[in-house]
Amino acid sequence: MEHRLYFVLGDLLTNIVIGSLIGILAVTVVSTGWNMWLAMLLMMIIGMALSLLAAVAFGIFFGAMEVMVPAMQSGMMSGMVVGMWQAMSPLSAGQGAIIGGIVGLVMLNIIWVANTALRGLRPAGGVS
Repeated sequence: MEHRLYFVLGDLLTNIVIGSLIGILAVTVVSTGWNMWLAMLLMMIIGMALSLLAAVAFGIFFGAMEVMVPAMQSGMMSGMVVGMWQAMSPLSAGQGAIIGGIVGLVMLNIIWVANTALRGLRPAGGVS
């Protein structure tokens, strides 16, 4: 993953936007009372498909390979989390956007940490 500020901000923007949009979509598609597992599965598939399209759009500006994996993970997990939440208790579109954006940031953080570990680098300030 790229560590220059432009690309880091691009990753942040991409994952927040995709997570928020998929969260809003999950609130509109899933209604309270759905089977929780069905809502999770459906929104996982929809989240991955739509985040692939959004990743292509953001990839033009921030690099396709750098954006693709975090964006698809954020879309998938945002759809799953917000879809299951909506199936259990009603959410507003704003709440879905906030939850989806937070999930997108968490997924980006997990991917950054995993990428750092796989490359054999220590995170800044890490203890050896």
